[in-house]
Amino acid sequence: MLSKKTQYAFKALVYLAQQQNNHPVLISEIATRKNIPLKFLENILLELKNNGILASKKGKGGGYYLNKSAHEIYLSNILRLVDGPIALLPCVSLNFYKKCENCDEGNCKLRDVLIEVRDATLAILENKTVADIT
Repeated sequence: MLSKKTQYAFKALVYLAQQQNNHPVLISEIATRKNIPLKFLENILLELKNNGILASKKGKGGGYYLNKSAHEIYLSNILRLVDGPIALLPCVSLNFYKKCENCDEGNCKLRDVLIEVRDATLAILENKTVADIT
C-alpha cells in the first residue's frame, strides 16, 4: 500500500507538471489545491529537491518547479525515494537487500513468489513516469 507521503508526492508532482512553462509554484498553492497538509508537503518537496527531482526559486515569483521533464521522472524512483523498498520482503529487494532472519533463501517458496511480484511491479513502475499520471 502506498503511504500518504508517497501519495502526496505524486499529487504534488502531477500538479507541478500541469503548470504552463514549468513556472515556480508556492507550496501553499499546491497544499491548498491538492488538499495536502502544508507542513507535511514542505518536507516532501524539500526531499524531492534534495534528490534533484525539483528545483526552487526564492523571492517574488518563487516556488518549486520540476527540475526535469515529467517524462523523465519515473514512478519507481519516486516510490523508492519517498517510501524506500518496492519489494514486500527485504530479501527480495534489489536496492535495499537484507537477509531475512531465520530463513533459508534457497528453499523459501514465499521468496520465490515475492520475487515474481517485485519483478512484475517493477516492469510497470520503471516504465511509467509522472507524465503518464498527469
